[in-house]
Amino acid sequence: MKIAHVEAVALAVPMKQGIAAPISMPRAGETAGIVFREYRSVIVRIRTDDGIEGVGECMTRLSGTALRDIVNYVAPLLVGRDPRDVEYLWDLLWSVMMNRGHQKGFYLEAMAGIDTALWDIWGKSAGVPVWRLLGGRTNPKLWAYASSLRLRDIGILREEIDAHKAGGFNAMKVKIGKDPMDWRGEIRTVEQIRDHAGDGITLMADVNCGYGHDRKTALQVGRALEALGLYWYEEPLAPDDIDGYAFLREHLGIRIATGEADFNRFSFARFFKRDAIDIVQHDAARAGGITEARKIADMASAFRVLYAPHTGSSSNIVMAVSLHLATYAPNFLIYEYMQSDWNREEPNPLRRDLCDLPVKSFEDGYLEMEDRPGLGITLNEEIVERYRLP
Repeated sequence: MKIAHVEAVALAVPMKQGIAAPISMPRAGETAGIVFREYRSVIVRIRTDDGIEGVGECMTRLSGTALRDIVNYVAPLLVGRDPRDVEYLWDLLWSVMMNRGHQKGFYLEAMAGIDTALWDIWGKSAGVPVWRLLGGRTNPKLWAYASSLRLRDIGILREEIDAHKAGGFNAMKVKIGKDPMDWRGEIRTVEQIRDHAGDGITLMADVNCGYGHDRKTALQVGRALEALGLYWYEEPLAPDDIDGYAFLREHLGIRIATGEADFNRFSFARFFKRDAIDIVQHDAARAGGITEARKIADMASAFRVLYAPHTGSSSNIVMAVSLHLATYAPNFLIYEYMQSDWNREEPNPLRRDLCDLPVKSFEDGYLEMEDRPGLGITLNEEIVERYRLP
C-alpha cells in the first residue's frame, strides 16, 4: 500500500454579525474582528493506491490557506510511501524544518493534519479503530465535561447549566479572565454558578492566558477558585511562562492545567521537568498529530501528570481524534465535549455538520465509542464544498 495523493482543503464559515471576543485575549477590542470573524478548519485527505482515503485536521486559528499551502507543498515527500510508517513519515516531515526555526506554529499544525490522516488510513486498512493501533481500549468509558460556560447574565448561565445537567453532564468548565481588573466580580459570578450547579457537579475554570505574566493576580484568583472547590485552574498565565506555572503549582492546592497552546514533546518536557503542571491538555490537531500527541501523553504519565485532551472550537474531526487518544491513554482524566460555539446566534457547522462523532452513548457523565475502523468518521461532502476556500 502506497500513498497516491495528498490534498489539503481550507474551510471557512463567515459570521454574518461581528462578535466580541468570547474568551480572554490581549487587546481584545482591536483583535477580535480578525480572530473571531469566521469558523475555520483545514482538512487533509490522503488516498492510497488501493483506494483507501484517510482524513485529518490541522488546527486553524488564523489563515486556513497558509496551512493548506504548507500541506500541499510537502505532499511530494509522502507520495509513494507506505502510510502506515507513521513514525518515519512524522520524522521525515519534521526534518524539513527542524533546524529552520519552525518547531512550533503553522508547520506543526500542518503536520498534525497529515499525521492524523495517516492513522485513519492505517486503521481502515487493518479494519480496526485507531485506539486499537495505539495500544487498545484502556478506558472503555470516558468521563466528559461540557465546554464551556461563558460569563454572561446569570439567568442565561443558569439555563445553560440546567441544559447540560439534563443532557447527562456532571462536569462543566467556566471561562473567566476577560477582565483581570475585575477578577473579584468574575469570582462572584463563579460563586453563583457553583451555587446553582450544586455539589454533584464538578466545575473547572479556564482563563485562556488572561493574566499573562501577572503571577500575583493569577495567585489571588487561584486561591479564590480553590476556596470554591473548583477541580482545576486552566491556562492562567502566558503559554511559555514555565516559571510562573511552577510558582502557581507550588503555592496553590487547586490543580494546574495547561497545554493547548503548545506544540511538541520537547517543549512539554520542560514543563514536566519543572513539576509545573498537574494536567496536560495538548491538542492533537496542533501538537503534531496522533504520533506526537501520544508521545506527550505517555511522557506525562512518567511524571504523574494527568491527560485531558483539548478539542476547542475545531471541527468534529479533531474531536474524534481526541476520543481515540483518550480511549488509549492510561493517564486519561476527562474529555472536553464541546457544547458551545464562539457565536451563540450562529452555530459552527464544521463541528455540528461536517461529520458525526463515533459515539455510541453518553449518559451519567460518561461516553462510549463505537468500534468503527480508522477514526470512525465520514465527511459530509456538501459541507466541504459549501465552505471550501478557493
